[in-house]
Amino acid sequence: MLKDKDILDEKNKLLHTKSKDVTFPMTEKDKKMIDDMIEHLTLSQIPEESEKYDLRPGMGLAAIQVGIPKRYFVVVYEYEEGKFENYVLINPKIVSASNEMIYVEEGEGCLSVNRPTEGIVLRHARITMEGYNTEGEKVRYRVREDLAIAFQHEYDHLEGILFTDKIDKKDPYKGKDQYRAI
Repeated sequence: MLKDKDILDEKNKLLHTKSKDVTFPMTEKDKKMIDDMIEHLTLSQIPEESEKYDLRPGMGLAAIQVGIPKRYFVVVYEYEEGKFENYVLINPKIVSASNEMIYVEEGEGCLSVNRPTEGIVLRHARITMEGYNTEGEKVRYRVREDLAIAFQHEYDHLEGILFTDKIDKKDPYKGKDQYRAI
């Protein structure tokens, strides 16, 4: 089982490197890591499990965050209390994005950023992302709002970008009045 200590901290330079494409068939080691990432995120969102295993709640995790510089991420979305939808994207590409921009009102978080952060990150309100599942079959997701933010956040990790890199240093709340908060 993955623990919080297995997730790289923002000070680790590996988080600022661009991840490499996955080749298929995927290794069993990578498939196991995807399962472990999903388990970690699911347990982290269930309060009694999160407390039991001392996990910070999280919705998404990219391979680079556990020290694997490969282009895959998972998002575990709680769509109803205790009910989760798992998204696995390997070698993802953003194929379309809305013009409308949004931001997380209380600010984004990240399992690799272990400190309070001030500021907002503007994200597309809707995106379509294509990639592959663990069997190498093409998948396509059209997501909006919080899921769109999570997908873009994890995609940025594959590019070597942390959400803190996107916060305007001089004006951390730049755009707050022009764009919609969720």
